[in-house]
Amino acid sequence: MPRTTARPLAPSSPALWLVPWIVLLAAPESARPEPAPASPSSAPPHAETYRLDEEQVVSERDPAVDFERFLPDVGGVEIYDGKKTQVLEPKEPPQIANDNYRQALSRTPGLVLAEESTPLVSIGYRGFDPNRTQNTMVLKDGIPISADMIGYPENYYLPPIDSVDKIDFLHGGAALLYGPQPGGALNYVTRKPNPNARFSLLSKQTWGSDSFFSSYDEVSGTVGRVGYDTYYYQKQGLGFRTRNSDFGLWSGSTKATYAIDERSSVTAGFDGYSEENGEPGGLCPIRSSSDPKNCANNPEQVSYFANRDAYSRLWDRFRLQRYVGWGIYENALDPDTLLRVAIWGGSYDRWSRRQRGGGFGTLPSGDAASTTAIERQKFRVAGLDARVKRDWRAWGETHTLTAGIEYFHDDSPRTDRRGAKPDADGGELRGESFRTTNYGSAFAENRFVFGRFSFVPSIRLENYAQAVSESLNVDKTAAGVPLADESNYQFVPLVGLGTSWRLRPSVEVYANASSAYRPEIFSQAVPTSPNLVVPKNLKPASSWQYEIGLRGQPFPWVFWDTSLFWIDLADAIGIVQVSPTLSEVRNTGRARRAGWEFAAEAGLLGLVDHFRGSDLVPRFGDIALFANATILAAKFTGGPLEGKTPAYAPDWLVRAGVQYTLPGRLKASLMTTAVADEWGNDNDTEDFFIPSYQVWDLTFETDVWKDRASLFFGINNLFGENYWARVTSTGVDPAYERNFYGGLKVSL
Repeated sequence: MPRTTARPLAPSSPALWLVPWIVLLAAPESARPEPAPASPSSAPPHAETYRLDEEQVVSERDPAVDFERFLPDVGGVEIYDGKKTQVLEPKEPPQIANDNYRQALSRTPGLVLAEESTPLVSIGYRGFDPNRTQNTMVLKDGIPISADMIGYPENYYLPPIDSVDKIDFLHGGAALLYGPQPGGALNYVTRKPNPNARFSLLSKQTWGSDSFFSSYDEVSGTVGRVGYDTYYYQKQGLGFRTRNSDFGLWSGSTKATYAIDERSSVTAGFDGYSEENGEPGGLCPIRSSSDPKNCANNPEQVSYFANRDAYSRLWDRFRLQRYVGWGIYENALDPDTLLRVAIWGGSYDRWSRRQRGGGFGTLPSGDAASTTAIERQKFRVAGLDARVKRDWRAWGETHTLTAGIEYFHDDSPRTDRRGAKPDADGGELRGESFRTTNYGSAFAENRFVFGRFSFVPSIRLENYAQAVSESLNVDKTAAGVPLADESNYQFVPLVGLGTSWRLRPSVEVYANASSAYRPEIFSQAVPTSPNLVVPKNLKPASSWQYEIGLRGQPFPWVFWDTSLFWIDLADAIGIVQVSPTLSEVRNTGRARRAGWEFAAEAGLLGLVDHFRGSDLVPRFGDIALFANATILAAKFTGGPLEGKTPAYAPDWLVRAGVQYTLPGRLKASLMTTAVADEWGNDNDTEDFFIPSYQVWDLTFETDVWKDRASLFFGINNLFGENYWARVTSTGVDPAYERNFYGGLKVSL
C-alpha cells in the first residue's frame, strides 16, 4: 500500500539561551588591537578588497599555517555565509599514508571516527551513527557519491586522500545546500589539471607494517584549451589481525577540461574503483574473572583480553565495485551570473559473504556454521544538479541569489543466496527484490547584505519516492508472510536562516538555524526478515539544528572558531522488540544533542615576528600549535530509549598537535586524538561499551631534491594504545596498535 505524507518539520523550542552569548562580543572595537593586513593568498571568512602594503604582506606570510580555514561568503554557485564551515588541507601535514583519517581530521572538531580493522571508513557527527558515514552528505567535486542518496546512503567509496586538493566540511546546517542528511557535508575537492605545464608527474610509493604497500601515480597538464588529470591508486596489505584481515584496493580516475571560451568550460571524467577485504569479525570485550559473562567461561567466544588480534570469522568477505562517469558545465553568463550544471551516472556493486551460526564475539557453531549468507546489491544511478548564482544590487549593497534543482534516480536489484560451504561464493537463491528511488528537489537561498550584517534565508523542497518489490523470499513464504510490494512517497519542505555580523574584516559572529531529515532506507522500508514488520505510518526522522559562533583569521598564522550548538531530532527510526518472535521498525522518539566546539591554531614564530618586527619565519620556518575540542551532551528525551545516550556520542573529543614546517625542506608533526567513554549502540548495553582512549601519531617528511623528491615516514599509535573505537553485531572491533610506514614522493 502506498504511504503519502506531506508535512513541514515543525521546530521545537529554539535554543534561545544561546542569544546572550553575543553580549560577550560587545567590547568596543577601540579596545581591541588592530590586526595587520591579511595575505592575499589567505582568505578570511569574508573576503573583501583592501589596499595592502606589499612589504607588510610578505612579512606576515607563514608557511606553517598559511591556509584558508573557512569557506568564503560565496564560492562558485554556493552561498556559505552564516554556515559553520571549515577547510581541511591534506597537503598541510606531512604525507598521510593509507588514507589515515585520524590524521586527515586532526584539525577539525565535531567528527567522530569509528576506526576499524578493514580499509573502509566510518565517520559520525555529533552523536549521529557513523556507520559508513551514512548520516553525512559525502560529495566529490559537488557530486554525491553514496550508493543511493535516499534508500542506501552508505559511503563505501571515498576518493584517495592523495588525489584531494581540499575537503570542505560544512557542519549540520549544510542540508539545505546539498541534500537532506542531518550530519553536515564533506565535499572532496580533487585536483584540477596542472595549468602551468603540458605534462607533470606525481608518484608516491609507500611501505608499512603487516605487508602494507600503496602506489599513487598521477599525470596532469594543460595543452592549449584542454587540461587533463589522471591518477591510478592501489593499496594492499595483510592487516594486523591473525587471519582474514587482508585487503586490496584498486582505484583510478581521469578528468579532462575544455575551455570553450573565456566565460565557459566543460569538464568530463570517469571513476573506477574495486576493493576486496576480509572481515575478521568482532571479539568478546574485556571482563573481570568473576563476571559470569567472562569469555573464558565459553570456549566458543574469542576474548579480546586473551588475543586482541584474533578473529571470530574466517570466511567473511566484502567486495565492492564502482564505475561512474560525470560531467560539469560552467558558464559565466554575464559578470553577475554563473551557471553550473553537473550530470553523473554509473553502477555500484556491493557483495558480501557472512558465515552463519555466529554470535557476539563468538565463533560460528552448530549446523548453520556450515553455510553462509551471500548478499549482493547493485545500484544503477543517474543524477543531475543544476544551479545558478546571480548577484543583484539594491539599497547600496550587492546581494546574491542562488537557486537550482536536483534529480536522482536509482534502480537497485538485490539477491540473497545460501552457500553450502563457509567459503562458497554462490548458492541457493533465497531472496530476490527490486528497489527504486526517485528523488527531486528545488532549492533557493538569498544573501542579503546590510553593511557589516548579512542574513541568508533558505528553502529546499524535497520529494522522494521509494518502491520495493519482492519476487522471492523463502523465509517469508515458509512463515506464511506475504511478499512485499511497497511504495512510499514523501514531500518534505526544509527551511533555514543563516546570519553573520562582522566585527572586523576577518572576525565575525555567525548563527544558523536549519531543518533536515533522514528518510527510511530500503531495509527499513521493507525488511527481508519475516520477524520484522513496518507500520504504514512510518515517518522520516526530522531535525532542527541551531548554532551560534565566533570565528576569525586576522593573520595568516592564527585562526579560531568557537560555537555553541543544539540539535533536536524527532521521530528517529529504530527497531523495537514487540514480542519474543517479532520486532517492528518504528519511530522510536526524540533525542537532543547540545554542546560546545572550539578550534584554534597559531604559528609561534609568526607571533614573534608580528610583535617584534623580526623575520624568523622566512629564515627558520615556523612551529604551529593546533587544538580542537567538542563537548557533547546527548540524550534520548522520549520514546523507549528515553534517558539513554545515542551511539558514538562521547562527552568530549579532543584533537591537538604541534607541527614544524620549513618550506621546501622539512615537515614534522606530533598529534593526538583523545576520546571519552562512549557506546557502540543506542541501547547502551554492556557489550557495546567503548572505554576512553588517547592515540598519538608522529609523522615526518623531508625534501631530498628540492621540489622533485622527498622522503616520508611515520609511526601511527606511537605509544601503542590498546583500544577499540567500534563495536558491531559480531563484537568488539580492535583498533590498530603501533605501526610504521615510510615512502618516497617524486614530482616531475
